[in-house]
Amino acid sequence: MLQRAWLHRGLLARLLWPLSLVYGSIAAARRMAYRRGWKTSHSVGVPVVVVGNVVAGGAGKTPVVMAVVRHLQARGLPVGVVSRGYGRRTQDGREVHADSNPRDVGDEPLLVHRTTGAPVVVDRDRVAAARRLLAAHPEVSLIVSDDGLQHLALRRDVEICVFDDRGAGNGWLLPAGPLRESWPRSCDIVLHTGDHPAFAGFTARRALADHAVGLDGGHVPLAELARRPNVIALAGIANPDRFFDMLRDRGIVPAQCIALPDHYDFDSWSRPSGGPYSLICTEKDAAKLWRVAPDALAVPLVFAPEPAFFAALDARL
Repeated sequence: MLQRAWLHRGLLARLLWPLSLVYGSIAAARRMAYRRGWKTSHSVGVPVVVVGNVVAGGAGKTPVVMAVVRHLQARGLPVGVVSRGYGRRTQDGREVHADSNPRDVGDEPLLVHRTTGAPVVVDRDRVAAARRLLAAHPEVSLIVSDDGLQHLALRRDVEICVFDDRGAGNGWLLPAGPLRESWPRSCDIVLHTGDHPAFAGFTARRALADHAVGLDGGHVPLAELARRPNVIALAGIANPDRFFDMLRDRGIVPAQCIALPDHYDFDSWSRPSGGPYSLICTEKDAAKLWRVAPDALAVPLVFAPEPAFFAALDARL
């Protein structure tokens, strides 16, 4: 309900608007404290690229992080990634490994590490995360922060603001609208991850890979899945319907679509009865789902920002 209310300035949003003034005053005071030096932004000794958004909820930051990391790796730069590790059950700072439990490090940091091979450290304190990463991997010459646009304690060299098709929503701050901070605001690069950008910025192409991946690393062509009579699709991401629509665009019409909350941990998930059927999911869900459904197939996302985006990034580094 609240997500829908954030798209318009309707009754619910207007009722919440006075609270957004309080939120905005606190956020502005915090930014002023850093701007005037009352609070310190810490340099970690290497350039930092922050990928984040000013709207609450998923806007596609993690695919952007992976695309940026791969691009910088292709340039020969040793890159590391820091993240809060949203949704994990642990509170300490720690490095992510390929066999890490996603409940301990977060599903998105684990996906970033597995797909890019870059060292990843999770910590609520991004400065501490960056220092831990550099201590363990002194060869790293650039850090990408997954989220953290509002984590002003970490000094950054480049800010990438990510938006989906919601744009800035109704333009109001939380809780009357989706904005974590006022927009427009100064930002080095704006990237739209959706199909219908709400305002100026670079764009990207999103598509599913032509195959799904099993726990053993084997590939199953989507064309083959499209011929199977009973396919069940599930997604625990910010916008599950987008994944289901992309499957249909590739000719896969699921007999059942199961939409789950973002970062769903599958601890309380009950497998659908009946069968036989093929169970397919997103890459992000796979690490957790495979622990309870090892036969599930994950469909990778192919995310490709336009070349001009990378040119703009390179020019700022």
